Amino acid sequence: MGLNETPRGERIHIGFFGNRNAGKSSLVNAVTGQYTAIVSDVKGTTTDPVYKAMELLPLGPVVLIDTPGLDDAGKVGLLRIEKTKEVLRKTDIAVIVTDGTLPLTPSDKELIALVKERKIPYCIVRNKADLLNCDKEETGREIFVSTVAKTGIDKLKERLISLVGVRDIETPIISDLLHEGDAVVLVVPIDKAAPKGRLILPQQQTIREILEARAVAVVTDEKRLGETLSLLNKEPVFIITDSQVFKEVAAIAPKHLKLTSFSVLMARHKGILPALTTGINAVKRLADGDTVLIAEGCTHHRQCEDIGTVKIPRWLKTFTRKDIHIETSSGMTFPQDLSPYSLVIHCGGCMLNEKEMKYRAKEAKRQLRPIVNYGILIAYMNGILERSAEAVPELAFLKEKL
Repeated sequence: MGLNETPRGERIHIGFFGNRNAGKSSLVNAVTGQYTAIVSDVKGTTTDPVYKAMELLPLGPVVLIDTPGLDDAGKVGLLRIEKTKEVLRKTDIAVIVTDGTLPLTPSDKELIALVKERKIPYCIVRNKADLLNCDKEETGREIFVSTVAKTGIDKLKERLISLVGVRDIETPIISDLLHEGDAVVLVVPIDKAAPKGRLILPQQQTIREILEARAVAVVTDEKRLGETLSLLNKEPVFIITDSQVFKEVAAIAPKHLKLTSFSVLMARHKGILPALTTGINAVKRLADGDTVLIAEGCTHHRQCEDIGTVKIPRWLKTFTRKDIHIETSSGMTFPQDLSPYSLVIHCGGCMLNEKEMKYRAKEAKRQLRPIVNYGILIAYMNGILERSAEAVPELAFLKEKL
């Protein structure tokens, strides 16, 4: 992904929900002006959520999500319904598509209640307006459209624009902590687990924010950090490191310099950094036989020294000296029942949008499961959490607890 492309996790997520044959796929195609989703008169044509990243002016970068029908039947149908409900966890705006020639069905009403319960901004689209014998006036959240006659589509777009303003404003990664001309050193390890020919997403996003703040980004690896610092004609205001070399970087970086990790900053960006510190005290309470969940937001090819499946489990067992069982989840797979776990350890969430990350943090809190972030955990296990807390305003409260 290039520096000028907007990652999916940063895009507005607009989900299209409704019963089979209500016209969800046709509506997605009409809104995008493209043949994005397969359309058929056969019920259940959409069997899995379909994602379309695009620029929807004047909204900007969005992801449109076409979902299976909520009235699907059979064992497989129930699995599809669960997949559709998973999409709600990440939905910024919900478009509830209904058959305008019929009254709202029980499935429609259940969906509306669910969206309201989760406080998701939404609108109700009454499709097939071309089949109605008389003009229907819009009332409240309802919009009448025809995907066949292509009527009402512009009104729907206008409604989506108005609903965007309801979304929470995301916290920057670091730009609000910088001044023009500040220098920031970014430590990027180049090892077997590093993707060849590219920087990982948090590194790209952080560099972009630094440049947009009119500050200076200096990129090096942990082996050249000391040399890099000696070459600068002024001290950096921040050193940001990959979590896996936190210990090595802390040993090299002068103690008066602010030090944090990409993982910590990504959790800050998603607005859940304080929530991802509740597992700190649980680490030292882990006992033989306890099960720990390590959750990542992305799916990728596991390398021999993968941080989530190899390094963190090894460091955790060494630190606690306990016989701990490790389970992992990745991508959109996140257990609904967290009761088997004594601790949840989560990545920074760069591939997940704010809505999904907040859902996971809330679920951990609701189920009374302690949860901690990669960067927070690694800093804690290496005795440098207090130093990292001093660098990020959202962690100021930790200094009194450490």
